[in-house]
Amino acid sequence: MASLFTSCSQTYDLPDPLPLDGGQSLEGVRIAFETYGALNDARDNAILICHATTGDQYVASPHPITGKPGWWSKMVGPGKPIDTDRFYVICPNVLGSCMGTTGPGSLAPDGQPYGLRFPVITIRDMVRAHMALLDHLGVERLYAVVGGSMGGMQALSLSIHWPERVARVLLLATTAVMPVQNIAFQEVGRQAIMADPDWQGGAYYGTGRAPDAGLAVARMAAHITYLSEATLSEKFGRRLQDRDAKSFGFGADFQVESYLRYQGSSFTGRFDANSYLYITRAMSYFDVVDERFGAGHNARLSEAFAGVTARFCVVSFDTDWLYPTAESRKIAHAVNAAGAPVSFMELAAPYGHDSFLLDVPALDRVITGFLSR
Repeated sequence: MASLFTSCSQTYDLPDPLPLDGGQSLEGVRIAFETYGALNDARDNAILICHATTGDQYVASPHPITGKPGWWSKMVGPGKPIDTDRFYVICPNVLGSCMGTTGPGSLAPDGQPYGLRFPVITIRDMVRAHMALLDHLGVERLYAVVGGSMGGMQALSLSIHWPERVARVLLLATTAVMPVQNIAFQEVGRQAIMADPDWQGGAYYGTGRAPDAGLAVARMAAHITYLSEATLSEKFGRRLQDRDAKSFGFGADFQVESYLRYQGSSFTGRFDANSYLYITRAMSYFDVVDERFGAGHNARLSEAFAGVTARFCVVSFDTDWLYPTAESRKIAHAVNAAGAPVSFMELAAPYGHDSFLLDVPALDRVITGFLSR
């Protein structure tokens, strides 16, 4: 079944139930996706792009709700680093989201929205859905999988559990295990949503009320983690918003307060609160070693990459404090220890975690070079 927001993307309905890590299976899964370029006769030029937490399939297409350009249109297109004159680019909306792929806002078999009846999912469950889509599209082996942030987690999961399906893995600003501090930030966001009376235990669909206030606060808290202190200081500093003096009240005195409020309120128009709960829970659970060996293991990260033959490129950014360079370096060391080829680099960029989405010319060169080999 389709998800909450209207999507003009291509869709694929899985013919069989999708098995989930939690032991359940999900029937009637629909995947919404966008494609760019053409699959060649050899079917060996496909690149899968995995989007981040609140991203979507509109990697290089205008967003149907906001009208904004695709979230990575600077990187994907004819003659760009991910060149659609050369590559067939696929970007699916993740399982649990709200832009066309089945999620908690979708209709369950009984004709009512799932709400909290939707099963808790994992990053690997999202990738299982991606693999079903690739099968449908006739892509047996990817030229590359590319992902930043949560997209990098999906790329990691794919490379470990379906190693025969990918030749190159490009990881940007990501981690192999969710750091505890980030779990804490995600829990703050989830609690903000669930504390909103309009959440109604997750059964707010069709009631005319949605937990927009809670979702906005969750977005505000998360957005802070995407930026660097330098970016906030340069962009806003302690400058006041449309006033010459402090109000001695609780309005948005500072520009940074006004900015965060805008980010929160605008987010509620394009994203579903329950989807936010499910996707951040999947991220909190993420640990590639647990995925490979199960809970209670004593395995090292390098053991999770045993049997992986893809070539890896791991990129971090020096101002990213959400998934700092140390996390990327651990991945690179583990891949190297497992005997797979890997290159690693930390790029200088002032933008924090969001650097992989913004104008960093060095990243363009890295991606172009990696995909040319």
